[in-house]
Amino acid sequence: MGLFAYVYRRTTAQILKEVELGNFEDNDRMVKFDVEFANFYLDAYHAYSNGLEVSRSWDFVFKNAKEPLTILQHVMLGINTHINLDLAMAVSAVMREKELAEIETDYNTVNRILSDIVNEIQDRLGRVSPLLFMLDWAGKNSDEKIIDFSMAKAREVSWGNANLLWGLGMEHQEEAIKNIDGVVLKLSELIKTPQSKIIGFLLSLIGRFEKKNIAKVIATLRED
Repeated sequence: MGLFAYVYRRTTAQILKEVELGNFEDNDRMVKFDVEFANFYLDAYHAYSNGLEVSRSWDFVFKNAKEPLTILQHVMLGINTHINLDLAMAVSAVMREKELAEIETDYNTVNRILSDIVNEIQDRLGRVSPLLFMLDWAGKNSDEKIIDFSMAKAREVSWGNANLLWGLGMEHQEEAIKNIDGVVLKLSELIKTPQSKIIGFLLSLIGRFEKKNIAKVIATLRED
């Protein structure tokens, strides 16, 4: 739970900084959008914590929070669901009864910002997961989902989903959201259990040498 919360707080803080610098076409709208987006994650967390129903993909993330996965896998499970499912719904909600194209430039600006953040976070993860570089090495000769997953590709897919949901309108999205949720769940299952035996072995090896105390892991990630 804490690992994804750290990553999400770091990215959200950077978006706020960019808003304060006036780097978006519509900075006020981006504040509203960021809150809307965050609430999908926070609402899912509080609902699950209180025994209420959540999406299948968030349910999978939360139920696997105590599984002995690598730090990267736990982070990616959260990122996968929040971007591939929640982001599309947030965009559709904020742009309800407005032209979706109006937010596209700012959406793409966020992509650029996140690209820099992803590089930073990867470096920080190396502090607590010293063998993480092995996945980069293995990825050169593999198309395994856990390697190929990237923030940029996820946001590209989510923009397509946002177009779908926005086109349907808030009153007719239920079935489409269920379908998107199902696809995201399948990707989550691949993140947890990669089909590649090589990747599975490397993840097992990486996990053996990672720091285990989550509080200390987060403290180390936060260090400048």
